[in-house]
Amino acid sequence: MSKPKAPRALAETEAQAVLRNVRISPRKLNLVAGLIRNQPVGTAVATLTFSKRRIAQQVKKALESAIANAENNHQLDVDRLVVTRAEVGKSVVMRRFHARGRGRSAKIEKWFSHLKIVVAERTQVAEQEAA
Repeated sequence: MSKPKAPRALAETEAQAVLRNVRISPRKLNLVAGLIRNQPVGTAVATLTFSKRRIAQQVKKALESAIANAENNHQLDVDRLVVTRAEVGKSVVMRRFHARGRGRSAKIEKWFSHLKIVVAERTQVAEQEAA
């Protein structure tokens, strides 16, 4: 068995928020997380506000928490924040059984996920290089 990777330390210009044990499969959550990766936080919040996916509102709350952490705990400029990472991981799986015909059963798996959002402050030079 391989060792799990050690968590990467945050830089001084980064802040994060973690959402644990969300009742949605990692595959579906990753679709929503992909919408906000490498986006400025204003654009990311607007995207999640108008998304039709059920989980988008919970992801938006986690993103707003990361923004608040950056502003209050790390004294970063909110106008220059960018979502650098939106990592999705597996959590527990609830297993249920559904009765079928002729005395058989079918397995139902209810997946849970973890989400970590990291926002970082971009400097003017980095913004010009990205454009």
